[in-house]
Amino acid sequence: MLPALAGRRSVRVVARSLFALTKPRIIELLLVTTIPTMLLAQRGLPSVRLLVVTLVGGAFAAGSANTINCYIDRDIDAKMRRTSRRPLAKPTPLAVIKPAEALVFGIVLGAASTVLLGTLVNWLSAVLADAAILFYVFIYTIGLKRRTPSNIVIGGAAGCFPVLVGWSAVTGTVSLPAVVLFAIIFFWTPPHFWALAMKFKDDYAAASVPMLPVVAPPTVVARKILLYSYVMVAATLALAPYAGWLYTACAAGLGAWFLLEAHRLQLRVTRMTRTGDGGQPAAAAVAAGSAAAGAAAGHGTGPTVAEGACAGVVQPSANPAPMRLFHLSIAYLTLLFAVIAVTSLLPWGSW
Repeated sequence: MLPALAGRRSVRVVARSLFALTKPRIIELLLVTTIPTMLLAQRGLPSVRLLVVTLVGGAFAAGSANTINCYIDRDIDAKMRRTSRRPLAKPTPLAVIKPAEALVFGIVLGAASTVLLGTLVNWLSAVLADAAILFYVFIYTIGLKRRTPSNIVIGGAAGCFPVLVGWSAVTGTVSLPAVVLFAIIFFWTPPHFWALAMKFKDDYAAASVPMLPVVAPPTVVARKILLYSYVMVAATLALAPYAGWLYTACAAGLGAWFLLEAHRLQLRVTRMTRTGDGGQPAAAAVAAGSAAAGAAAGHGTGPTVAEGACAGVVQPSANPAPMRLFHLSIAYLTLLFAVIAVTSLLPWGSW
């Protein structure tokens, strides 16, 4: 903050802020899915050059999408405690990065990804990476996020593209196993993100973002988390004919573990709702938000929900169950793709 206040910006501080805009933790998770996918497509270890170039190109693409997302969502990021420390969410006098600079940085990253993948890997991988950027920016961030509770269900598809990029980098095509891997991450995303949104529901309500836990009763959220979890596990088993028996056994065990936790969350939500600790009904939440919007002359797009008028599960500090599932979902996906990587390298384990 001091460099910005003084009118002179340290190169180190600017670089750190630009790096933060790329959401490196999300990039890490995306790369975790890319490497095993490439090993599975190769049925072994691809060349180090191909592996490195694909990962760097994929990281640039993800960083581009995340940076542009931060540029577009800087207004709501400033209203949410979870995101208020992002570089573009800070008040202008304290901001190290200007919005226009962030936008240019995001576009440059996307262009670098396209050139890198297109010239050193193949143009199918480059096109898929570009499609992921465009989908995340225009379909999710601009089109869905502020307008519908189905935002993350549809918009989450952007996070599935890295497996297509990784597969096409090795094979030059997108075949059925790559589509199954896409489906696994697609159905994993709603339980993962809704668990997080259950904790930060008041943040989303304050920013008028209609995430499902904001506009629906906790029992509905928990039920949908469980439904998507079952479909996700089914998708992991659909990879069995290609990945082999060892993967299938591990996927079944990991799936049972995830479903157990999803059932545990649903039971806890049901129990809390019956005892009257589940928060106010969704209809009341939406009505409260509409009343607040009318009183404030209505600003912004999409449904407006009053701060605190959420139908999630009590308070985060008193109910850690959603975050337990959130952290477990990350561990689950990491372990699942680690199994894919290991079984792809083993000389045995196939049918």
